[in-house]
Amino acid sequence: MTGTSTALLTDRYELTMLEAALASGTAHRHCVFEAFARTLPAGRRYGVVAGTGRLLQALADFRFDEPTLVALEQQGFHETRALEHLASWRFTGDIRGYAEGECFFPDSPILQVEASFAEAVVLETLVLSILNHDSAVAAAASRMTAAAGHRPCIEMGSRRTHERAAVAAARAAYVAGFAATSNLAAGAQYGIPTAGTAAHAFTLVHDDERSAFAAQVATLGRETTLLIDTFDVETAVRTAVEVAGPELGAVRLDSGDLGATAVEVRELLDCLGATSTRIVVTSDLDEHAIASLAVAPVDSYGVGTSLVTGSGAPTAGLVYKLVSVDGRPVAKRSTGKEGRGGRAWAGRALRDGVAVAEVVGRHGDLRPGPTLRPLLVDLVVGGEAVGMEPLEAARDRHAASLAELSPRARQLQRGEPALPTVGSIEEVET
Repeated sequence: MTGTSTALLTDRYELTMLEAALASGTAHRHCVFEAFARTLPAGRRYGVVAGTGRLLQALADFRFDEPTLVALEQQGFHETRALEHLASWRFTGDIRGYAEGECFFPDSPILQVEASFAEAVVLETLVLSILNHDSAVAAAASRMTAAAGHRPCIEMGSRRTHERAAVAAARAAYVAGFAATSNLAAGAQYGIPTAGTAAHAFTLVHDDERSAFAAQVATLGRETTLLIDTFDVETAVRTAVEVAGPELGAVRLDSGDLGATAVEVRELLDCLGATSTRIVVTSDLDEHAIASLAVAPVDSYGVGTSLVTGSGAPTAGLVYKLVSVDGRPVAKRSTGKEGRGGRAWAGRALRDGVAVAEVVGRHGDLRPGPTLRPLLVDLVVGGEAVGMEPLEAARDRHAASLAELSPRARQLQRGEPALPTVGSIEEVET
């Protein structure tokens, strides 16, 4: 990228379309694009919208300044009319969507971009790259925090992904309920609490385990977390309590049979008087491993690789499709990728406070009521962002959105989406 502009986070084919649309006279046409997922990842019950705040910030920085235009010319983009158009490009349209943290389902119109074709078409890659990544991580994080229950989860995946993706992943995980991150950039940029323990290398660089524990406690205090599985776990626990006393904050397990070992460690800690010392477990955890540890005496989980890769679903499967031109519904008819025409309206049907359906109809067909909670909110109006909010708001919203779903939505077994997507409230009422 050049400078702070985000305009080169764009596929070349978007500018190819823009150049041709300027030539054909269609660039000015009033269009609506929608981002949605045709399906959820196999077996998943719900998705989670994340990355909205990042997208709004990226849109604010989306401009074709001089260095950006030079970079385009260096890549063979020489058409004068298109370059002149890009030099003055500004987004002046409207964007609506599901608020960050909301759950979503197949065909949920989680983002709508309404503007001229020339303004909207170049945003496809920016929209999809941010929302697909962050929503995938948030969905995985939500399943993990649901499996963990009241036990906190800590994001520790920075070393398993791209350095900038790590920051975005930490943010998305926090939206979905993670308590902290090990990523300092995410802590600085988004105000997410940070946490960290020590690696086996710290123990190995000392002459013996006791020296390593003593150094860590002397520097960080008795509330620190000591890694106890470098050599023999039982010996390490005894040494840790001898060094730090019964006020030792926590111990961490990173290998072996975590459930069985946690039981043994808990019994030994209690026997040594360290009844308040917590047990943290790590080691390639995912939501299923966390669920399997539900009856173990574990106090918190550190999750890395599985989280930042979406726990087997590294993308949310979102697409960005044109649904309206000059007020006229349009849709492609490609086999297996059939589109839906017309701008959508979306609401969540509730019965006694429990969500029973995702209602997605054409704009103007649906009206909110006591049993239908509208889902689309204004994010950008007339080119000005109106949807920026504190990260805590998205975090609280996700907790509330998930609480609306039935308990089966939080089941980890493969199954159908927790809510059916229907076209009218009448389909729910009948």
